[in-house]
Amino acid sequence: MASQVFPTKNNLINTQKSLALARLGYDLMDRKRNILVREMMLMIDKANVIQAEISTTYAEAYAALQRAHITLGVCRESAMTVPVDNGLEMDFRSVMGVELPTVSLKPRPPEIYYGLDLTNSQLDEAAFKFEEVKKLTAVLAEVESCVYRLADAIKKTQKRKNALDNVIIPRFKSTVKFITDALEEKDREDFSRLKVIKKQKEDK
Repeated sequence: MASQVFPTKNNLINTQKSLALARLGYDLMDRKRNILVREMMLMIDKANVIQAEISTTYAEAYAALQRAHITLGVCRESAMTVPVDNGLEMDFRSVMGVELPTVSLKPRPPEIYYGLDLTNSQLDEAAFKFEEVKKLTAVLAEVESCVYRLADAIKKTQKRKNALDNVIIPRFKSTVKFITDALEEKDREDFSRLKVIKKQKEDK
């Protein structure tokens, strides 16, 4: 790049400005990466907590369902009475320009949809536990999606940062040095020429 730039003061000023902007971009990319990494680590910690809660709640739900099966037999007909939940909603929030999903599940009042005459409290407990699992799963879906998006954004930010640090900034620095050296050499030649002209005038 340096060899393709004509060594003028104007080009030197423009290249110095470009170098300053590249350094600013590098600082911004570094700051953005750090913020995204911190956000991702918080999300990973949150995901671990939720996964532990889901595992515990699932275990309790299946244990209650097993007890219901033992006391009631197959509970398929009772389970079929529970309506499909269409209350899942998704929106987005921005973190350093990265769009992260926010998932929410509209709360619905606890309700027993099957008849009470042919069921028992074990089935009720299983139903309520699976309802908790559903809510936790919605939260986990949001957190895991955020982690994937943040990881992708961090990777792209790191690539841009590396490009600035290893390619663009060194290229501008090389160009600045090339132009500066050329201008200094030209100044030395002009100074020498002026000295010769002055001496010739004095000799005359």
